[in-house]
Amino acid sequence: MSTSQVGNASTEASPHVLVVHDATVDRFIASKLLRRSNIQVTAVEGPKQALKVLDEENDVKLILTDYCMPEMTGYDLLMAVKESPKLKHLPVVIMSADSITSRIKECMDGGAKEYIVKPIRATDIARILSYI
Repeated sequence: MSTSQVGNASTEASPHVLVVHDATVDRFIASKLLRRSNIQVTAVEGPKQALKVLDEENDVKLILTDYCMPEMTGYDLLMAVKESPKLKHLPVVIMSADSITSRIKECMDGGAKEYIVKPIRATDIARILSYI
């Protein structure tokens, strides 16, 4: 499978989504669902790795991140992205096992495009990709 990031006249490069999750299984499931929709995926374990990827890669079109992770939360990552002139245009979708109204409000008020209660499903993917 090609992970070419450059499109040509006959085919357009598939969008690049950064998946951030500390749990291997959840990271795998989200990545697999996205790849089924012909999405290029980079998957990392945490927000600090995500920020490093974002510093090095210029073609990421959307961030799909878990909320509860060690060291930094998905909200912390959202704030770092929205405070960066280089990154603030990127849509961020947060997923969590918890449906806590105050947390959802905080994330949405902070600029998240959506807050998804896990498990992420195939039916969520088209909606997530509509933010690109």
